[in-house]
Amino acid sequence: MKIGVVGGGQLGRMIGMAGMPLGMRSVFLEPAPEACAAQAGHMIKADYTDHYAIRELVNQCDAVTFEFESIPPETVEFIAQFVPVYPVASSLKIARDRWLEKSLFQENQIPTAEVADISSEEDLEEAVSNIGLPAILKTRTLGYDGKGQKLLKRESDVTNAFKELGEVPMILEGFVDFDSEVSCIAVRGRDGSQAFYSLAENEHRNGILHKSIATEDHPLQSLAEEYVGRVLDALNYVGVITVEFFAKGEKLIANEIAPRVHNSGHWTIEGAETSQFENHLRAVTGLPLGSTRRIGHCAMYNLIGRLPPESKILEIPGVKFHNYVKKAKPGRKIGHVTVHSADQKTYDDACDRLDTLIQNIL
Repeated sequence: MKIGVVGGGQLGRMIGMAGMPLGMRSVFLEPAPEACAAQAGHMIKADYTDHYAIRELVNQCDAVTFEFESIPPETVEFIAQFVPVYPVASSLKIARDRWLEKSLFQENQIPTAEVADISSEEDLEEAVSNIGLPAILKTRTLGYDGKGQKLLKRESDVTNAFKELGEVPMILEGFVDFDSEVSCIAVRGRDGSQAFYSLAENEHRNGILHKSIATEDHPLQSLAEEYVGRVLDALNYVGVITVEFFAKGEKLIANEIAPRVHNSGHWTIEGAETSQFENHLRAVTGLPLGSTRRIGHCAMYNLIGRLPPESKILEIPGVKFHNYVKKAKPGRKIGHVTVHSADQKTYDDACDRLDTLIQNIL
């Protein structure tokens, strides 16, 4: 079976690698000339809107998916005329637009921060008056890893903020004083079956995910599954989805959706019976979903900008190194490390050593 993947970054690379043991081969559509997924399958180098290239993709594939949400929904709609493509375009449209995303949460009785739709400087001033400060101004589309947003702490921050972010459609969100950030990764099959991974507690630095820790018996696990299950059913979703939450006491406040495999789920490669990547492929091809049970203690660290020496990483017991073979660049995710062990002391020692190693290269 051949699987088409729109996008050729590290998520596509890991989808391709997960498909190999299942006898699946991947074909990627990606405009970047040095995309890192090239080592995991055949690459069609073309723009996501190139209909000739899209036809070449679908002519080679039995099903198609995508690795990130910045691709045009129109591309997904076009592909769906020829072969099954999951998630469907309507899910992508909602996840790309922060206002539609927040509306989906609210329509399904899932708590969010206070939010307002912003189309002008006047809208922003009115929203600030109603919601108050601090608040976060975000573009409705194409923002990720801290891009396309600005924290407004005081009235002086509001001045020219709409212009600074490009005078495009935006939202204003009330600031949430949270205890922790968690992500719930789930998968839904073509038959409507659902499975959920352990909640991951996430730490961000400079707006980019630094570390995810797979939790054990998190007190908000059941509530997260209830909320995400509502999203899955509302969208008639197929594939892996991630919903990021702010945790505050006994409450979860929904932040955003990622309609795809997710950075905070990389721990599942070594730390779960079935990785998020394999389960995504199982879902989109109509195969039974695999067990999401966590195995032992597990955490994932992003490697951003620079890689530590490979030998220094691999000498740490319980550590697995994933090099994306991408050019080093400030702020770029170029690899990740998974810490995994059944033994608590081995796990804790590995995390301590890895914390020090990563800190020394920053």
